[in-house]
Amino acid sequence: MRSLKKKRRVQVIVLAVLSLVVSTALIGYAMRDGINFFRSPSEVLAEPPGPTEVFRIGGLVEGGSLKRGAGETIRFNVTDGGAVVAVTYRGVLPDLFEENQGMVGTGTLRDGVFEASEILAKHDESYMPKEVVDALKAQGVYQEPDGDYNGHAPDSGS
Repeated sequence: MRSLKKKRRVQVIVLAVLSLVVSTALIGYAMRDGINFFRSPSEVLAEPPGPTEVFRIGGLVEGGSLKRGAGETIRFNVTDGGAVVAVTYRGVLPDLFEENQGMVGTGTLRDGVFEASEILAKHDESYMPKEVVDALKAQGVYQEPDGDYNGHAPDSGS
């Protein structure tokens, strides 16, 4: 009787562990295309990703680099103060997108040019994505804005 209980307990534990491993593998497989890693321009140039790897790049839009081409193609450079990466984007830029301001783009790197499929810009005068702030701080270029900055948008007061 005792041996049967012990055997059943071991079977239940093995089944639970096996179920956990299988479910973790299935979740990882399902999310493989949905995970986009953030990189600063310095990281992109130090270790260039593969041509099919989708990732996020962030930093400041370099002053004087914004050029609107024929059609909807827009070209600009993004920098973290230590490196500069050229970016191309086809589409409409966010209203608050401008030079010397923070941005985050999602896309791929081809022939040294980041081809963005999505561009995000700051949404008020004091917000900058945490990843961009961290990358700029690592390069020693980040300056704290006036007021309290905690990496989040200020409260609207309502």
